[in-house]
Amino acid sequence: MSAFFSVTRRQMLAASAAGLASSVVGAGQSSAADAAATVGFVYVGPRDDYGYNQSHAEGAAALKKIPGIKVVEQENVPETVDVAKTMEAMINLEGASLLFPTSFGYFNPFMLDAAKKYPSVQFRHCGGLWTDKDPKNAGSYFGYIGVCQYLNGVVAGHMTKSKKLAFVAAKPIPQVLLNVNSFLLGARTVDPSITCSVIFTGEWSLAVKEAEATNALLDQGADVVTCHVDSPKVVVQTAAGRGAYVCGYHANQAPLAGDKYLTGAEWNWATVYEMFAKKFLAKEPLPNFVRGGLAEGFVKMSPLGPAVSDAARADFKLKYAEVSKPDFAIVKGPLKDNKGAVVVAAGKAYGERAIELESMNYLVDGVVGSTS
Repeated sequence: MSAFFSVTRRQMLAASAAGLASSVVGAGQSSAADAAATVGFVYVGPRDDYGYNQSHAEGAAALKKIPGIKVVEQENVPETVDVAKTMEAMINLEGASLLFPTSFGYFNPFMLDAAKKYPSVQFRHCGGLWTDKDPKNAGSYFGYIGVCQYLNGVVAGHMTKSKKLAFVAAKPIPQVLLNVNSFLLGARTVDPSITCSVIFTGEWSLAVKEAEATNALLDQGADVVTCHVDSPKVVVQTAAGRGAYVCGYHANQAPLAGDKYLTGAEWNWATVYEMFAKKFLAKEPLPNFVRGGLAEGFVKMSPLGPAVSDAARADFKLKYAEVSKPDFAIVKGPLKDNKGAVVVAAGKAYGERAIELESMNYLVDGVVGSTS
């Protein structure tokens, strides 16, 4: 991440209104003069990272097509006071009245403090757990993407020959653990003997460790790889370069893996951002807490790659219909963790909206790895 980029930009904005030119303006959107609303997006990494930040930038791009909307964006902003200063620049110098600070660490205290300081500006954050004790001009949104990792697993289960899958993950927090578990549980609908090895790098973005983890997992015999890190680029290119199949995450990484790309779990933030923008233009109240899954169009699957077998395609189609139902549950009993303890009793089932999954701290039986 480039702190220098953010600092120099703020200095330029403070010195002259000409600094507005440094904001990214999409083709075909409203100019500053005729825009009814200026919407700001802040990213922790580059907008073209083939991952988390790119998924949000693709959503922002959809707003540039809406008459009356001007979009301003800033990338490579650390989860520090830098984001507070970036938001202030967008508000005071670019006229932003609706802001989307997208990275997890932006929420508390930076976005919440900004919302208190600028009560006439609306703030919505990706992933933060907004409550009614927080400012009413703030809020959060997120998507249920575990079902997409489950579908990744279904395809991987058909395509693996070694019966060993691999998962490169950042940190063992509940959302990441759900994705790891969902990937294996999807694969085990194809073959219950399949296992999945996971390595946690400890950071959301650390290219060297991501490459090392991918290589280590492939050396152990895995032949299908997926991940949950900010930018899957290194994992995807490393795995495909060694001849392994890849299931993507965050955005479509097919251009990086060619015929080795099977499918991927993608965010579809355009659905969320268009909803907020249209309500904002219509002067309607903005919801404070927004969640949705595959059925609501908050997430989607990458197109199936050319290597995917006919059997995998047919099963994917059937399972896609199943997971799209609101009562579908990936996590259901009887289920043991990878240490042999029963974590979900027989007869119990938890859909992705279940509050119990927000405290998930285990890897399921069949996952080789540790959360400690």
